[in-house]
Amino acid sequence: MAVRIFVTGGTFDKEYNERTGELFFRKTHLPEMLRLGRCRVPVRLSTLLMIDSLRMTGRDRRRILKSCLRAKEPRIVITHGTDTMVETAQVLGPGVKGKTVVLTGAMVPYKFGSSDGMFNLGSALSFAQILPPGVYIAMNGKCFSWNDVRKNKSKGEFESLS
Repeated sequence: MAVRIFVTGGTFDKEYNERTGELFFRKTHLPEMLRLGRCRVPVRLSTLLMIDSLRMTGRDRRRILKSCLRAKEPRIVITHGTDTMVETAQVLGPGVKGKTVVLTGAMVPYKFGSSDGMFNLGSALSFAQILPPGVYIAMNGKCFSWNDVRKNKSKGEFESLS
């Protein structure tokens, strides 16, 4: 069975304008990442948003929730910006039943070459296939339940609340 991947933007998909120094979005890098990672998991990819998660609204989060509920696939990965990933997980956690949803992101844009994005994507796909139904955040080899996670901005990593 295929894993559905919903793209929402975030650092995963940012590109760098060498002239202005600005980060921007063009299109998702996920097809390239899956190809370069030699992914053999059947996936169905859908781009929902291409925004920085700091600009994400309640309306955007409800759109992600509705997309998860409508998905035929019981296993879902969502690429998301790390700054508000926990907030989106808190919307999805109580709302999604009977499916395994794993949010993941990157601290460094994929196009920078030293990104953690490839590792996080692979980990999220693996977690989505083996975890029981629920909503999780997978970052840097660790996996957290939606209601037991925070981003420690001073350390630059996700950690358990407990």
